[in-house]
Amino acid sequence: MAEQPAQLAHQRRAFILAAVRRDGAVRVAELVEQLGVSDMTVRRDLDALARRGAVEKVYGGAVATGSAARGEEPDFEAKSGLQEDAKAAIADAAAALVEPGSVVAVSAGTTAHAVAARLLAAGVPDLTIVTNSLPVADLVRGAAREPGTGAPTLLLTGGSPTPSAALVGPLADLVIGSLHADLLVLGAHGVSERAGLTTPNLAEAQTNRALVASARRTVVVADHSKWGVVGLSGFAALTEADWFVTDEALPETAREVLAEAVGELVVAPATTRAAAPAAPVAPAAPSSH
Repeated sequence: MAEQPAQLAHQRRAFILAAVRRDGAVRVAELVEQLGVSDMTVRRDLDALARRGAVEKVYGGAVATGSAARGEEPDFEAKSGLQEDAKAAIADAAAALVEPGSVVAVSAGTTAHAVAARLLAAGVPDLTIVTNSLPVADLVRGAAREPGTGAPTLLLTGGSPTPSAALVGPLADLVIGSLHADLLVLGAHGVSERAGLTTPNLAEAQTNRALVASARRTVVVADHSKWGVVGLSGFAALTEADWFVTDEALPETAREVLAEAVGELVVAPATTRAAAPAAPVAPAAPSSH
């Protein structure tokens, strides 16, 4: 794992959970170096995660158990501190795909949220944003309070909130099923060649399926750390992605799989900005739903 700067408690604990999910175990001494904090701080973080049942403490560290072993995601605030540079690059590249006057559906998740923030910052005119994400709705509402910004029209699906601030369930699915979006910005907990796009939450998977069905085109936004992760429930095949936007750290083997499966693979360079959109990899005509 790459060395990390000192972070807030929820960011450190999200980092630890991601490491446990990936490696099956963590050592206190390694976390001290990677997180740039004291031995006592790491041990307090592990105590907090153990109380939640997310990890099991062992001599010198912790191992996966309970929610960590099942691949349960941290909450929205914790996830927002992970892979921030990659998400910013992905957001720039994905936002460049949005045309003025579009109806854009935005799923829950921190990467999709970053795309919504980029669209607002860019001031893409005459947008309608449909979302089941409470944080995305808060973004759009905040923009609407600023006079003269031309903020998008907001349609919030309704539904029951999950720990990751997604609105899901029959009400959300019914509303989404009655709408037609030009483009869906879709995040995922995990991405794999075999399982496609997955999430640990069964209800969120069903709502994501409704979002995919409602959209004319779909752009999947997922950083490299999502590759090879498989959640409990699948909601879309790789072939359903018209674009798949990721970051430069994605392994070459994964790029080859995605370039064959999706309509167009876009690898966003770390220096991506709206004025310099990412170059596509292995372009192909986007599929239609």
